[in-house]
Amino acid sequence: MPFGDLLEQVGGKGRFQIVHVTLLCIPVVMMASHNLLQNFVAAVPRHYCSAHTNLSQLHLSPEETLLVTVPLDDKGKPKRCQRYIDPQWYLLTKNGTSSSGGEGDTKDGLDVVLQECTDGWSYNMTEMTSTIISEWDLVCDQRSLKQMGQTVYMGGVLVGALVFGSMSDRYGRRILLLISNLLMAVSGTCVAFSNSFALYCLFRFGCGMALSGLGLNTFSLILEWIPTNVRTVVGTITGYSYTLGQLFLALIAYFVRDWRWLTLAVSLPFYVFFLIAWWFHESSRWLALTNKPEQAVKNLKSVAKFNGRQEEGEKININMLQESMQKEMSCVQGSYSVLDLFRTPTMRNMTIFLSAVWLSTSFAYYGLAMDLQKFGIDIYIIQVIFGAVDIPAKVIMTVSMSYIGRRPSQSGALVLAGITILINLLVPQDKQMARTCLAVMGKGFLAASFSCCFLYSGELYPTIIRGVAAIYLPETLGSPLPDTIEDVENR
Repeated sequence: MPFGDLLEQVGGKGRFQIVHVTLLCIPVVMMASHNLLQNFVAAVPRHYCSAHTNLSQLHLSPEETLLVTVPLDDKGKPKRCQRYIDPQWYLLTKNGTSSSGGEGDTKDGLDVVLQECTDGWSYNMTEMTSTIISEWDLVCDQRSLKQMGQTVYMGGVLVGALVFGSMSDRYGRRILLLISNLLMAVSGTCVAFSNSFALYCLFRFGCGMALSGLGLNTFSLILEWIPTNVRTVVGTITGYSYTLGQLFLALIAYFVRDWRWLTLAVSLPFYVFFLIAWWFHESSRWLALTNKPEQAVKNLKSVAKFNGRQEEGEKININMLQESMQKEMSCVQGSYSVLDLFRTPTMRNMTIFLSAVWLSTSFAYYGLAMDLQKFGIDIYIIQVIFGAVDIPAKVIMTVSMSYIGRRPSQSGALVLAGITILINLLVPQDKQMARTCLAVMGKGFLAASFSCCFLYSGELYPTIIRGVAAIYLPETLGSPLPDTIEDVENR
């Protein structure tokens, strides 16, 4: 492709690319922290109904108060959402016993009436000082609100992908990256200071939108400033930034046990990233294809100077740029919309199959990674394990994409992930270690699939519009980036 030749002329693998990719990858570390933040800020502590108000005047130990207030469930543990309607003093006697039941317990053969937690809940905060669960009592009848909070966040990710995806093609990657960094910083700060669950959800929605804007424009800027032969390695480096972010989140959360301070800790760095983003160069490829040749040439010369190839950069002018990209520029004179994803046969098939790949990968990945408490293991340890498994998974995926190709690598990762998850469904619930090991394996395969998804999508679609279904996608190993829909159809 002509632009690839221009990029090599100014230095495709020089100091500019090293600094450019490094500065773009650093925010990806904190993106992972925001994406998986729910595991810690919405962790559900052990809880049970608060004692009757008249018990506060008595000198009872916490164990005695719990004994006369809360009945036991079938497993011999205090019930979370019910208490005795009156304190059961007989349970304090040496021979007092409490049998677990359904609607009520028994005393001398008589049913003991239970009631809901009318005086609120008491929380065991040995692991954390506060979470949104303990802050707003999102338990029992309100426990579904925890999932609602995460759903609202993922809704923001969806809306952000639609909004920032289309806007970046119209206004450029750099300006949208600036906006996304600022939106993440402000929304995250507002989340930390939210005084109601409704406000928490509102600002988490903003964080979700920002995450999409950051992800889409970061990867576009990376891909469009590097040559074909290093895309796999650079794409993997970006993926490892996300892996590092998962480990970094576990470290931060271990030392910052208050959900508000934890949210602030992963949000404030984006103010710095916002300032750094002013340095980034807009994609000259995008500038040339949107009738801004002067700025495109200026950026190419700036890159050449940064790479110590100023003499080569001075040879580039508007006429050279227009002549070398004449075909591509002539193809983008019209306007493009989401309908162009389905207008031609190749684009239509790619869109359908890629959508299936992204849906299956995301659905399974977040199903495993977003609720770590269900594994019954310390959440800090399981977060580290889930993050660490990405390291070998992405090494294998990098080698596979480079030597076998994108298509078999993508489909193979999804098939293996599906097999491990299906096997996990057949393992009995009491085999917790086996279930966790299978989940970790599945998480690794899905992380490898994600690593390929980002790179594959950027290579398949043209510049002007940025499971088993992966088998039907075209191979892109060693192929230059397409600039137009015609390039995609002719590939």
